[in-house]
Amino acid sequence: MGNIKALLVWMLIANTLFGAKVTVKHWENGKTFSEYLDSREISQEVLQSVSQEDRGFLSDIESKQLFYELQDEKGTLQQVLIPIGTQLQIRLAKEHNSEQYTFDIIPIEYKEQEYSATVTIEQNLHTDIITTLAHPGLANQIGQLFKGVVNTKKFKKGDKISFLYSQKTRMGQPYDEPQIKIAMIEGKDKREFIYADKEGYGYKSQTKTQAYTVKGKKKVVYTRRVPLKNAVSNFGMPLRHVRLSSPFSYRRYHPILKKYRPHLGTDFRAKRGTPLLAVNDGTVTYAGYMSGYGKVVKIRHAGGYESLYAHQSRTRAKSGQRVTKGQIIGYSGNSGRSTGPHLHFGLTKHGRWLNPMSVLSKRSGPTSILKKFTKYEEVKTTKYKEVVIKDAKKNKNKLLLSVKNKEESVVWDYASPSGMKVLEHDINNTEQEVKDNDV
Repeated sequence: MGNIKALLVWMLIANTLFGAKVTVKHWENGKTFSEYLDSREISQEVLQSVSQEDRGFLSDIESKQLFYELQDEKGTLQQVLIPIGTQLQIRLAKEHNSEQYTFDIIPIEYKEQEYSATVTIEQNLHTDIITTLAHPGLANQIGQLFKGVVNTKKFKKGDKISFLYSQKTRMGQPYDEPQIKIAMIEGKDKREFIYADKEGYGYKSQTKTQAYTVKGKKKVVYTRRVPLKNAVSNFGMPLRHVRLSSPFSYRRYHPILKKYRPHLGTDFRAKRGTPLLAVNDGTVTYAGYMSGYGKVVKIRHAGGYESLYAHQSRTRAKSGQRVTKGQIIGYSGNSGRSTGPHLHFGLTKHGRWLNPMSVLSKRSGPTSILKKFTKYEEVKTTKYKEVVIKDAKKNKNKLLLSVKNKEESVVWDYASPSGMKVLEHDINNTEQEVKDNDV
């Protein structure tokens, strides 16, 4: 049965996408998702299948965000992929033999591959990399690798810089920054290797302990107790006995929807009827039922903060009521879309979701706090840093082999991101993505 299903998926993709044209565009500033549907003559009925919760993610599309449109040979729009953040993307897909489109939110898929390149110095290293490889990101990463290790101003015309790097790609275009693994400098009667650590910083040695000298001023940090003037950050916990069950995440597999969705809050285990506490002084802005969240209380606090307490069995606060920190505003339950009794707690600041655990405190705030102060002293010291240079010898051999074989460097065409053709391997990737996200 699984083989038949895979065959049908392959036939569908092959019929609709092979030879298709992929166009990369920038999302227009201020453009809504509804306006985009109108501009592509897609019926607004597609939004009827989108849950109220998922509709909220439509506003997460950033201005000037790159997105992808796939058209068949007749110019008919077959698929649209619109990233929302770095992990998830909206997918609009035209149904087979129909004018209707389906909406879904799926993980972003990309390929990662290793490449080698050689650049000959003509003007300067940064300019020559961009001219030769058309990849500004590589120029920046090589600059970081050599900083403080190699004096690039001493490079002479004709010197060669070879390097090994990995690059993620989507639709044949670079996605995210490249990662340099090793570089080799070749000049007249000299050859030198620079090894990269996992953060992209360079070292002349493969050894794990690297010495470096700190000259000039040493930063000295000391603490002093000062009165606490801003009580806005003095947030307590929403219940007395804290048991975390699900953390804040931009990509969590939803236990009910069976799909990847952002989890813009923190879940706490709590028996039905457990008292829920206001995390700070404020005014109740909403007390009632919200789709998905069930019975909800929302409280506005000073400093642009607003807290949300979802899935309650019974609310105790009323809209417009003034509440104090620690006051009971309701009781835990499992109303709305929930797998069992618990509290879903959310926190926003000026309308943007925050990780509540970065703000909440188990203890009540003191009247004063220890505050850090900094001063600088003139020093000259030698320090040591533990550096893990993974696969240094292996990467060196790979680079030497590619140079020996005179492997051709890949030129990345940033200037013309549109008009790409979908090749067979792109079809296979899309097929796998469809199967991975088929419910």
